[in-house]
Amino acid sequence: MGSRILLPVDQSDQAIAACDLAIELFEDGTIVLLHVIDPAEASFSAETAIPNIPDSWYEREKERADEQFAELESQASAAGVDTERLVEVGKPAQTIVEMATETDIDHVVMGSHGRQGVSRLLLGSVAENVVRRSPVPVTVARSDPEETET
Repeated sequence: MGSRILLPVDQSDQAIAACDLAIELFEDGTIVLLHVIDPAEASFSAETAIPNIPDSWYEREKERADEQFAELESQASAAGVDTERLVEVGKPAQTIVEMATETDIDHVVMGSHGRQGVSRLLLGSVAENVVRRSPVPVTVARSDPEETET
C-alpha cells in the first residue's frame, strides 16, 4: 500500500505545481485533495463588523473546490495516481495540520505563494505555519520547479 499524501488546494498556480510534484514524488500513493473554506473570506458588514455571510456563499465555495478537484483528479488519473476529496471549513493552516493528524496522512505537499517582506508579515504564511506545526513531513512547491523546498 502506498503513502497517503495531503494536497491542500486553493485555485492557485502553486496548487497545480504542488499536484505535479506530488504525482512525481508519490506515484504509488493516494493524493488526498483538501480545500479549506475560510469563513474569514466571506463579506463583512462595515456597520456592524459582524460577518454577513450569504446563504449561497458556502455552496459557491464548494462548487469552486469541486471544479479544481476535477481538474487535479484528471491530472492524477492520467498518471495512474488515486485521489480522494476533502472539503473542510476553518482556518487554512490549522485545518491542514488537523487533517494531517486525523486522516492517516504520511506527507503533505503544498504550494506557497512565496510572499516576502511586509506582505508576508502582515498576511502570514499558511505554508510556513503548516511546516512548523505538521506532525508529518511537508514539501513546499512553487510554480517554478527550481524553487521547490523540503
